[in-house]
Amino acid sequence: MPRLLVTPLSSLSDALAAHGPSHLVSLLSPEHMIDTPKGFPAAMHLRLGVNDIVDPAAGTAPPARQHIDDLLAFSRGWDTSQPLLIHCWAGISRSMASAFTILCDRVGPDREIEIARAMRQRAPHAQPNRLLVQHADDALGRGGKMIAALNSMGPPLIVEEGVTTIFPLVGL
Repeated sequence: MPRLLVTPLSSLSDALAAHGPSHLVSLLSPEHMIDTPKGFPAAMHLRLGVNDIVDPAAGTAPPARQHIDDLLAFSRGWDTSQPLLIHCWAGISRSMASAFTILCDRVGPDREIEIARAMRQRAPHAQPNRLLVQHADDALGRGGKMIAALNSMGPPLIVEEGVTTIFPLVGL
């Protein structure tokens, strides 16, 4: 079954070994960006240097439209035969925003709320980065529906770090 996985950086090695993804997305601040894991094909590893912020400030790498454009181009090259694994530092915000973006792109328009609620059910700790999602909403031409869907999720369970979470592309 085609699926996306989201994990924190601390669980990356275990998730790679357990799930055998074909594609990997790393969303970390530029100063903490990791190298491609040993044995993983570099061409299948998208590294996005971005801070987990919603209000850009001097000296930061805020989420930008280019990050979303790169994410969408990369994920559209994924054939779904093996999982796509996304991680950020904690597996809560940047990676969940990226998973939400890919799910909305793959599942199609007018299902944003359904996707957001399925995300909340599978990941009570999810708190997708709103600025990344705003850029995704613009890129996908959703007219604010993705941001509205985030509002429908309700508050997250507050944790320091998420757990590896599986999102199927079918049967949300």
